[in-house]
Amino acid sequence: MEKVRVVIIKSRRALAANGQPEPASMLRMFRKGLEVLTGSSQAEEALRLIFQPAENIGIKINTIGRRAISTYPETAVTLGLWLGKTFGCEDKIIIWDRTNEELKEAGYRLSRSEGSLRIMGTDSYGIGYGSQPVINRSVASLFSKIQAELVDSTISLALLKDHGIAGITGGMKNYFGAIHNPNKYHDSNCDPYLADLFEIDLIKKKHRLTILDALRVQYHRGPAYHPQWNERASQLIFGFDPVAVDVVGWKLIENLRAKKGLPSLSEEKREPTYLQTAENLGLGLARLNNIEIIEEEV
Repeated sequence: MEKVRVVIIKSRRALAANGQPEPASMLRMFRKGLEVLTGSSQAEEALRLIFQPAENIGIKINTIGRRAISTYPETAVTLGLWLGKTFGCEDKIIIWDRTNEELKEAGYRLSRSEGSLRIMGTDSYGIGYGSQPVINRSVASLFSKIQAELVDSTISLALLKDHGIAGITGGMKNYFGAIHNPNKYHDSNCDPYLADLFEIDLIKKKHRLTILDALRVQYHRGPAYHPQWNERASQLIFGFDPVAVDVVGWKLIENLRAKKGLPSLSEEKREPTYLQTAENLGLGLARLNNIEIIEEEV
C-alpha cells in the first residue's frame, strides 16, 4: 500500500510574546506546509493544484471555546487573505463557524462585504440550516447552508484538542460544527457517527485539505480550556487524507500525555475508534505505518 503524506511544520516564532500567533510566521508555515505536502517549489502553485480559481473556498474553524481555546483570527485570517490574493478575489473565501456570537467572542470581525474576505456564522441573516435532513447510515442532520450551498471546496482548519468523549477533536470532528444536532452523535466515543457524517458528499466531496492547529494543544480534560494541561507545541499539521492527519494529531496528544505521566486514551476508555471506522469506510488511512510523516521547521 502506498503511504499517504502528512506534514508537520514547526516554528519557534509561531507565537508572539503575548501568546498569540504571529501572522508573518503563520504565512511562512502555511507556505512551507503546502509546498512540502504537494512537492511544489512555490506555494501559490501548490494552492492551484488543490483549488480551482472560480471556486468559493470555505475555511471551517472552531470557535466554541471563544478566545480562550479557538482557532485564532491571526491564523485563519492570514490563510484567508493569502488564498484571496492568490485567486484574485477575497470574497470567494469564507471563514465560518456555527454562530456569529462565538466568532466575535473568539476575536473575529464579521464581514459579508462584497470584495472582502467573508467571515460569518451559520446563524447570519439569510443563511441558517437547510430545511431537509441529510441522512447517511446512523446520522440524519440539517446542514449549514454555508457548507451545503455557499462553498465549493473546504479546508478544515481545526484545533487539535483532547476530548472527554471522542478521545480527540481534530479535522474530522470539526465538521460537527456544520450540522444542527452534533449533540446527538457523542455516544460510543462518537463512533460510528463521526465517520458516517464525514462520508456524506456535502463534506467528503468538498473537503480538500486538513490543517490541524497545534500551536497550543489541550492534551487533557478537553475540549474546554484548562491551562495546566495546555501545551505550547508551535506546529501546524497538513494533509489531504483527513483520517491520517487526525491520527498524527492523536499521536501528538498521546505523546504529551505520556510526557506528563497521564494514562493513554485507550486506558481511559476513550480511544478515537471512529478513525478506524473511517478507514473501513474508505475515507482515509488510520494506521501510522501507512503514513509518511515529514517534519520541517521554518
